[in-house]
Amino acid sequence: MQIETIRSGAPRPLANYNECFKVGPWVFAAGQIASDYKTGVAPEARRNPAFPFYGSDIKLQTHYVLGNLKKTFEAAGSSFGHVFKAQVFMTDLANFNAFDEVWKENFEVPPARTTVDTTGLLVPGTLVEIDLIGYVPGQGIERKAIKSAAPQPLANYTEAFTVGNLIFAAGQLGSDFVSGVPAIAKKDPAFPFYGSDIKKQTRYILDNLKQTFAAAGGSLDEVLKAQVFLTNLANFNAFDEVWKEYFKVPPARTTIGTTGLLVAGTLVEIDLIGHIPGRGSTRQAITSSNPKPLANYTEAFRAGDLVFAAGQLASDFSTGVAHEARVDPAFPYYGSSIKKQTRYILNNLKSTFEAAGSSLDQVVKAQVFLTDLNDFFAFDEVWISFTSPRQAHAFCQAADPKPGSVAPASAGRLLSRTAHRTRE
Repeated sequence: MQIETIRSGAPRPLANYNECFKVGPWVFAAGQIASDYKTGVAPEARRNPAFPFYGSDIKLQTHYVLGNLKKTFEAAGSSFGHVFKAQVFMTDLANFNAFDEVWKENFEVPPARTTVDTTGLLVPGTLVEIDLIGYVPGQGIERKAIKSAAPQPLANYTEAFTVGNLIFAAGQLGSDFVSGVPAIAKKDPAFPFYGSDIKKQTRYILDNLKQTFAAAGGSLDEVLKAQVFLTNLANFNAFDEVWKEYFKVPPARTTIGTTGLLVAGTLVEIDLIGHIPGRGSTRQAITSSNPKPLANYTEAFRAGDLVFAAGQLASDFSTGVAHEARVDPAFPYYGSSIKKQTRYILNNLKSTFEAAGSSLDQVVKAQVFLTDLNDFFAFDEVWISFTSPRQAHAFCQAADPKPGSVAPASAGRLLSRTAHRTRE
């Protein structure tokens, strides 16, 4: 598929990424925030300090971001009527309802969406980052909304879409959207030492996602890529034990900590991309010479022309942070931990993409999760040395990552960058 760089009249970022790529019929936009990259938060995205009780910062920022993303999609020959997947990172989930009111105004049929809390975005004062994937109509693929018997959300998003031979599901929580966390997804308070809340919620979510994928003509056996957001990484091992029960050949996965999810008491959100068998391509597991993870996920999958890589960390999964990815304690002022870790990860991802018959030059979509956004500039210096300026991206600050955490589901010929900071 031909890769075309898309540029609209939206503000140009300061960092080393592109606004958007069109890859055949697919449109992969970088995550966008409410900045003009000149004054910080754009003037039209913030309340007038002379009138502090008029307007809403989150609504103004959401309008601004979506207005710029509209320009991006129009420049790609698409529109919001052809967006099928969104990820939203918010610095305060108390802003969610006002955000969702603006969202509803912009999407007649809202995309499948995952919304999580993050401790920081790249420009101080920005409250939300929005990351969209869509397609160009009239190029051989169409989206079809999927609705199963799984609980229907309260907010303005669609359960899943099929697009061509792929399934893009909204992130799912351990909620029935009626009672909060349902009895089936939590321990019985009369028996507090029996069972596990994280295991019960994980099973509940995966059973619902099983229904979603069945309604779309697929199954969990054909999942290519997963993103998992945990409110407490201490729950990771128990979560992973359940994960292993549901996946014979587990998907590529990124797992990170988040500061909050949209329903009180929920512990995990799971976001999946899958493949529909019998539509012209097969799912192929990719393994390279990279260190093998301790957890239950696959390094990457290829489906047709697309490669979906697991998130990677600077670990050899034997000693912790790999020796070559850390500063020598005998020479603490020589080298940079973030630069060494970034190089280590990108070298491993290079091996992954080469094993899949691709390269980092063919990546068009990326997400980056940093534990400290103060490391961003040094990270970005290494990033530009590995990647062609073709790539688009997005960023936020994240909680302590678990194995498989730096790049989210990326398609082999697809990468946009998002950077976020997260913490527990």
